[in-house]
Amino acid sequence: MPVALSPAHIALVDSGVSAIVASRSADLRPSVMRAMASRISSDGHRVTVFLRPSQSQQLLADIAAGGPIAVVFSDPPSNRTLQLKAGGAQMRPAEPGDQALLRRYLVAMQHCVGQVGYGPDYVAAMLSVPPQDLVAVEFTPDTAFDQTPGPRAGTPLAPHPAP
Repeated sequence: MPVALSPAHIALVDSGVSAIVASRSADLRPSVMRAMASRISSDGHRVTVFLRPSQSQQLLADIAAGGPIAVVFSDPPSNRTLQLKAGGAQMRPAEPGDQALLRRYLVAMQHCVGQVGYGPDYVAAMLSVPPQDLVAVEFTPDTAFDQTPGPRAGTPLAPHPAP
């Protein structure tokens, strides 16, 4: 059952905030990597994160083997944080049209991280990715949590009611 993401949650993910992707192996060993970019559908039912296979071999292997996926989206200046989870995800090669998204995400992250004191060159180096070293990982979130530091951290968001 998909989660009910509010327009504010969808806007947070869509704004180009920091995205950290995680999964686990069958023997529960965690794998984690920073996303190079992310995208969310306007209804919040489809999320895409972009990873570098050269840097995330174990994470991608865990997802390919059917491991669950969790992505934490966090806005560094405000610490507003949302975690989305799904029982699995699908991978696809990056497409030429994805490059515009990566450029938009880079600009958004440069602005976002710049507010906490890191310059645009730092963010450009952090998110530098050759087009041939990019894969898209897509999933439909089935659980979500408010992970903003404070008394509501860890609070699950309500699922959509059954039709």
